Amino acid sequence: MWWVFALLSAFFAALTAIFAKIGVTGVNSDLATAIRTIVILVVAWVIALFSNGLTGLQTNIQSLTKTNILFLILSGLATGFSWIFYFKALQIGKVAQVAPVDKLSVALVIILSIVFLGETVTPKMLIGASFIIVGTIILVLQ
Repeated sequence: MWWVFALLSAFFAALTAIFAKIGVTGVNSDLATAIRTIVILVVAWVIALFSNGLTGLQTNIQSLTKTNILFLILSGLATGFSWIFYFKALQIGKVAQVAPVDKLSVALVIILSIVFLGETVTPKMLIGASFIIVGTIILVLQ
């Protein structure tokens, strides 16, 4: 079932690139990022509230550890910087080139998961990451 969510994520990420490219035209990219963030904030809280109910949400919040909070904050900061740079790139570049470079994060996460999480890499993962990197280079050097 995870792959259904992953495919939906990929689909909506593709829509994000197209909508963002149109939405950032003639607008300060930092303002565009701020507007996008407000929308995401509202949607995420509505989903969290309706999927758990108010009592469930309170219980989940109370169960957060300091480590959870620290790394969720770090994740939020990384996401924010990613979006800011992504919108700036979209503002001046072609979406068909910016989006593939952004997806180099897939290859980078493989490396970072080995270094920081101690995950093991398989030959299949190395081949896949290599294809992503080579494919990105081909698309960018049009």
